[in-house]
Amino acid sequence: MFSVTSLGFLPFMALFVCLWYRVPQPSRWKLVLAANAVFCLSIDIGAFFAVALATAVVWQAAQHAQPEQPSRRGWLALGLAAALLPLLVLKYSGMLVPGLRDLYKPFGLAYYSLQLAGYLLDVWHGRTAPAPSYARLWCYAGFFLSLTQGPFNRYNTLMPQLEAASKTFETQRLVSGLQRSAWGYFKKFAIADRAAIVVSAAFADPASFDRSQLIFATVMYSFQLYADFSGYTDIVLGMGEILGLHLPENFRQPFFSASVKELWARWHISLSQWFRDYVYIPLGGNRKGIARRDANLLLTFLVSGLWHGANWTFLVWGGLHGLCQVAEDHMPAPLRKRKSLPLRIVGVPLTFAIFVTTFTIFRTSSLGNAAAYFAGILHNPGHEVFAQYWLLGLTSKLELLLLLLGIALLVLVDVLHECGLHLRAWVNAAPRPVRWAVYEFAIFAFLLMASFYSNTGFLYARF
Repeated sequence: MFSVTSLGFLPFMALFVCLWYRVPQPSRWKLVLAANAVFCLSIDIGAFFAVALATAVVWQAAQHAQPEQPSRRGWLALGLAAALLPLLVLKYSGMLVPGLRDLYKPFGLAYYSLQLAGYLLDVWHGRTAPAPSYARLWCYAGFFLSLTQGPFNRYNTLMPQLEAASKTFETQRLVSGLQRSAWGYFKKFAIADRAAIVVSAAFADPASFDRSQLIFATVMYSFQLYADFSGYTDIVLGMGEILGLHLPENFRQPFFSASVKELWARWHISLSQWFRDYVYIPLGGNRKGIARRDANLLLTFLVSGLWHGANWTFLVWGGLHGLCQVAEDHMPAPLRKRKSLPLRIVGVPLTFAIFVTTFTIFRTSSLGNAAAYFAGILHNPGHEVFAQYWLLGLTSKLELLLLLLGIALLVLVDVLHECGLHLRAWVNAAPRPVRWAVYEFAIFAFLLMASFYSNTGFLYARF
């Protein structure tokens, strides 16, 4: 099975890049189509044919769902059913037949389905012309770089790029793209996979740990999730940069958000925009009064929670984020926007605390387990400071130290980006000795963390 962390991915991408700059521009989408097929077939042959059939129905429906077309409502309903029913059946019937639940996970069916639905709705509203061929729609919906975890692409922004990206290979673009991808791999292997050990130990048996250990594990989960998901995004966007593609940014220093509303403008940005454009606005958005706006916002986040999985924990998680945003919308403008430095100083840690608390519920397998975890935090006081006590499944103090240093580096880079100082730009502009010193340090860090290597897979691939 192919994934961006599999051993075959980098050779595959090297071959793809060579072919990309040899194939004539108008035919490049056909090369992408072939790569999509390789990825999909390597994951699951049955799922490959299932989504191929769904894509065929959506393509046909889009031809008849344009404005002024007769019977277009029926075609819209048919197309949406084809796009969403496989997801709904596999994801939610898995509650009754557990084996079905595992079919959609490796394929990224949740992303595939929403992209098809978004494309069809764009055609319905006249925002984009229907794909001229079934193969082009397959190329868009199954784009291999963002197949399993996004970011969400729009047909009218991705497909023109596949046909009109730069003809010439540029060394600087290669270097810049590799730098971003390497940073993504660092986030994944040095931070996310190490934090996963701590998190799994604490969440598997919270009664065995005291307050300080459980709080430490919840904070580690927040960094695990961020490093894992944003690391995948960095890898994908870095590879896209090598090809001359501008894929959507998905994260923008989310832990520096001063409100929950701001958090969702910085976290999983492409998903937030999808739910805004295809759920919140069609429900009426903020156009029909304050009460209707609040209801629309809350319903949108409940749907977002259900999109993540058929579990009460996701529904509660989505509802809490919706309620927080409703509450913020009723605050006075200065408190709501939190642009002044004093309000940001208070708002950033408060928003991070909300993130940690709500994603603890997100991480647990049931509301009962969430209650047990919070009970452990409230009733089991911590008493030790630093010893084997803090390892929570890690093999040594060195591994724990490397994890904490990795998180410190992640935070430092985000601080620099928040201040408008981009590390890649600084490295590329530095004198050659400085650049090579940075590269040698990065190689040393990768070799050091390789002694603790384990590929746990990406967290959001399960959604």
